[in-house]
Amino acid sequence: MELKAIGYVSSPVSEVREAALQGFEGAPECELVLDPEFSVGARDLAVGDEVFVLTWLDRAQRDVLLLHPRGDRSNPLTGVFSTRSPDRPNPIGLHRVTLAAIDGPRVRVRDLEAIDGTPVLDLKPVLPGGH
Repeated sequence: MELKAIGYVSSPVSEVREAALQGFEGAPECELVLDPEFSVGARDLAVGDEVFVLTWLDRAQRDVLLLHPRGDRSNPLTGVFSTRSPDRPNPIGLHRVTLAAIDGPRVRVRDLEAIDGTPVLDLKPVLPGGH
């Protein structure tokens, strides 16, 4: 299996501990900086569109299978596949965002809870019906 990043996140948030747990919980606007090799693939995106951003959470722990959701020890120990934790065997992030601006290979988004430098793997449109 081989994955190739199509770009990276440019965000004012640089530390994992500073990031919102979910995008709707106060994540700042940030940019997806697409590699010029892939930027033509975004040509039909428009401001206001909702897209899923898939990221590689490169600073996550990959040996976690059980955890306390949201890092709260009062929550019961839970299997990682029942959570949105970044810590998991394959730390793929799934983020539903709204496009705020598009300037060539730079796409400004709202509600992305990723930190600066996070590799972007793919963008996929949110289809009618939300799936």
